[in-house]
Amino acid sequence: MVSTSIIDALNVRVVGSGDKFLVLAHGFGTDQSAWQRILPYLTQSYRVIVYDLVCAGSVNPDYFDFRRYTTLDAYVDDLLAILDALSVTRCAYVGHSVSAMIGILASIRRPNLFSKLVLIGASPRFLNDRDYHGGFEQEEIEKVFSAMEANYSAWVQGFAPLAVGADVPTAVREFSRTLFNMRPDISLFVSRAVFNSDLRGVLGLVRVPCCIIQTAKDVSVPASVAAYLRDHLGGRNTIVMLETEGHLPHLSAPSLLIRKLRHALASS
Repeated sequence: MVSTSIIDALNVRVVGSGDKFLVLAHGFGTDQSAWQRILPYLTQSYRVIVYDLVCAGSVNPDYFDFRRYTTLDAYVDDLLAILDALSVTRCAYVGHSVSAMIGILASIRRPNLFSKLVLIGASPRFLNDRDYHGGFEQEEIEKVFSAMEANYSAWVQGFAPLAVGADVPTAVREFSRTLFNMRPDISLFVSRAVFNSDLRGVLGLVRVPCCIIQTAKDVSVPASVAAYLRDHLGGRNTIVMLETEGHLPHLSAPSLLIRKLRHALASS
């Protein structure tokens, strides 16, 4: 995708009337609609850029190049191409889950482009290691991949409530909808790439200030990972704990998240 067409390909929208740019980047299994409960509270203060990751079900699957999107670097290329196409020279960035890590990598490449990173449910590595608790053993991850391959629909129905965590049926329905929108082979391919990635070694290269937002209980990302990020990211970092459960607080607890988000962005 060349930068002239990436705006259309990834459904890029710019909404709001503020004088500062703010990027909202969604995580695995959702699309830009995941921000719909958050967006109205930000558009008076910012020009908000939303887009869909190339793996999202809302994007033409022909754009997903299995040779290119083997690592997060290609997603970073897309993000930077969007910002360049929009002539953005400075922005704050809010990334959920995998997009938190995409933002981290983008800030290493172009530190002057980002005033602040807000990282929601971020993890540099999902697998446990000798002195690191990522939350998953390799065997557990392989079982997840097998379940996705065997019966994607059944996997979604089991995974969506676990990921949402909190008892919020509307959030479960919404997350299920966007998971079902993904082509199963793309969903599995991206899951493998994300779960097998290890970005711990680059965290110290980050110089942009970061706010790490972590829920009290997240089946995908233990609280110890947030502490690891705080201790290893190279810039000025803070942790904000949300008194709610789940990996998708923008879907399950938007009013709680927006209060913390506004406060975090106020210093950007």
